[in-house]
Amino acid sequence: MDIQTHRNIDRKLCGTPMEVAPDFARVELRTTEDMAVDLSGLTHGGFIFGLADHAAMLAVNHPNVVLGGSDVRFLKPVKTGETIAAEARVTSSDGKKRTVTAEVFRNNEKVFTGRFDCFVLDKHVLGR
Repeated sequence: MDIQTHRNIDRKLCGTPMEVAPDFARVELRTTEDMAVDLSGLTHGGFIFGLADHAAMLAVNHPNVVLGGSDVRFLKPVKTGETIAAEARVTSSDGKKRTVTAEVFRNNEKVFTGRFDCFVLDKHVLGR
């Protein structure tokens, strides 16, 4: 796997890349008690979104890729202690814009789906 983007991301929070190929990425995340929103162990949706976003960025896999927008759906709750996996695919490319679809699964059960509008910039978004 030749990872070109998001190299410093905290994998404990946003997942570990399992596969990165042209226009595709698969990232896994083991949810922890630190991600719980309540005593029942419901995982905060931000961690699920972060996993899907990480996979989307890796599917584009360019050093200057940024997220411009998204349209997402949370389909099922995730309990802490569960392992979830995001699969992301670039579905279209138009100039600097890449549209990526991402799905998150717990085993074979889909818990999240989304479309991510990513942009490949000429230079880093912070001008570096």
